[in-house]
Amino acid sequence: MKIFVLNAGSSSQKSALYEIPNETLPGHPSEPLWEGQLDWTKENSAQLVVKSHTGEKHSETIERSSRKESILHLLGLLHHGPTKVISELLDIDVVGHRVVHGGADYQSSVTVTPTVKQTIHRLISLAPNHNPANLEGIELMEQLLPDIPQVAVFDTAFHSQMPSVASIYPGPYDWVEQGIRRYGFHGISHQYCTQKASQILEQALSSLRLITCHLGNGGSLAAVKNGKSIDTTMGFTPLDGLMMGTRSGAVDPGILIHLMRQGMSVDELDQLLNKASGLLGVSGVSHDLRAVQAEIQQNNKRAQLAKDLYLYRLKACIGSMIMALGGVDVIAFTGGIGENAAWLRLSVCESMEFLGLQIDNEKNNSLPTDIDIATCESKVRVLVIHTQEDWAIAQECWQLVKGERPKGR
Repeated sequence: MKIFVLNAGSSSQKSALYEIPNETLPGHPSEPLWEGQLDWTKENSAQLVVKSHTGEKHSETIERSSRKESILHLLGLLHHGPTKVISELLDIDVVGHRVVHGGADYQSSVTVTPTVKQTIHRLISLAPNHNPANLEGIELMEQLLPDIPQVAVFDTAFHSQMPSVASIYPGPYDWVEQGIRRYGFHGISHQYCTQKASQILEQALSSLRLITCHLGNGGSLAAVKNGKSIDTTMGFTPLDGLMMGTRSGAVDPGILIHLMRQGMSVDELDQLLNKASGLLGVSGVSHDLRAVQAEIQQNNKRAQLAKDLYLYRLKACIGSMIMALGGVDVIAFTGGIGENAAWLRLSVCESMEFLGLQIDNEKNNSLPTDIDIATCESKVRVLVIHTQEDWAIAQECWQLVKGERPKGR
């Protein structure tokens, strides 16, 4: 079964083609036959990088092109040129999409229908930077492959069964009836890391209290008990929780009221909190923690403050996850920062020594992947996991098409 994955972000488009045996779903991630990525670095142009499993690579800048035109060009490299891996698009058996927001409507992956599309469209107001791109990908593939099943895999689904005490805000109860609640995001990654942790440790999820730390330009934590998310740091939108690259994370809502009374519009607030806050806003340098680190070497005090604040907020949120779980057995780091910043893992773990956590410095500094970097004596296991959202989406597609997964709501 050839499964094509479209993982759309607000300013990027990752794609991958997997071939999975019809008979059995592998227990470990398969290497994709083909991978492609588009990044819209400026208006009407995109950076394109494609590679095939045979080692062929292709990169270019696509000028004066809309998002749809850029994706069409990307798709053409599946069956044309040096990165060709299939004869035609019709060789694809199913298409899987990451959809950021499924609201309260979907608690698992579903086959795309007109009703599903309508729901994704209705939820654009809750994920205005992502759901439109997700929907655009679905509609484009419908035009190209009208008879091929498509699957929507929701980033909110993993958190959809959080208990009410974790999902309901302490505002008027009318909010609940309006669907204003904590949904959580990065669920595809958190779920993948949860399952991978069980494999690495060779322990059943029913025996583990796990905190998964998805740390990249966006960031969130999940508290996982018995394999299920019971709390997470993101909320009604992906803006809540941790300090991130350009997002503020949790702030006093009174600040927003104050700024609006000073004349700031809703759109200006949206831009401020989502695009001009976080590491970028505090440091004045960059949303990229590596660039902030470089500025610290030049004695940039705002850069140092940004790093310190990022770590402080991260540690505080980990503490709240520990309380939600009643302790912790495993902490897992993933995402671009979580997987690559050894100094950050060390700082977090040193703050947890009172729990009996001991990190193996040699393992931590070796850029590990999918291993336990805690010492043998440590009472808390520490994992570094390379998250593979595209593979997780492909798994969901295989299971749904083969009838080995509930069909959702």
